[in-house]
Amino acid sequence: MNAKERRTARHQSPAAEDARPRRRKDPITVDQVVETALGIIATEGYDALTMRRLSAALDTGPASLYAHVVNKADLDELLIGRLCARLTLPAPDPAAWRDQLRGVCEDLRDQYLKYPGISRAALAMAPTDLETLRVSEGMLAILLTAGIAPQRAAWAIDALLLYVAAYCLELSVAHRRAEDGDEVWPADKTELLHRLTALPASTFPHTTRHAAELTAGTAHDRFDFTVALMIDGLA
Repeated sequence: MNAKERRTARHQSPAAEDARPRRRKDPITVDQVVETALGIIATEGYDALTMRRLSAALDTGPASLYAHVVNKADLDELLIGRLCARLTLPAPDPAAWRDQLRGVCEDLRDQYLKYPGISRAALAMAPTDLETLRVSEGMLAILLTAGIAPQRAAWAIDALLLYVAAYCLELSVAHRRAEDGDEVWPADKTELLHRLTALPASTFPHTTRHAAELTAGTAHDRFDFTVALMIDGLA
């Protein structure tokens, strides 16, 4: 079975992988490929993950690696699928659908943030991995149970997942810039507030007057606000 056939099989039915530690001469498995890739991302960031870097970490050659994954896009799909597999989806409750949907978004956010930059792999991806589809199926069930029209529900899921991925990617970029000493914005909120209030009030009357509101809250405060705004707009 070649890599493309393996990929097709993964999309048709769940396949159990042997997760035992690999001895030096044992063949690698898809499970080991994914876990090793996640380990690289957790310590070095998503940008550090290349097929060459991954094959070196697995102590194998590129040919062995490509026997399990078609290309980098296929690996990205496996990575996002593995994170989605860690999410516990609630049984749809029409009385608590907002909290349930918000909880799924928060859980996915927390998974992405464990692996700096990995949410980039979710962007522009057509979901076909079974675990990724399980999450969208669960979100769809929550919205349909709440009486949301199917088309609105489908687009809402797309928008929510896009926002979660973009939010996590922005945080990872800011973190990487801070590590490299190349920050665009002041890391200190007090300094940012000072910059805004120091602007000429005649040109920026609203910005100077509401600088405190513009700089208020943590990143997660803004995440909670935006997700709630999107969800409440569906009712």
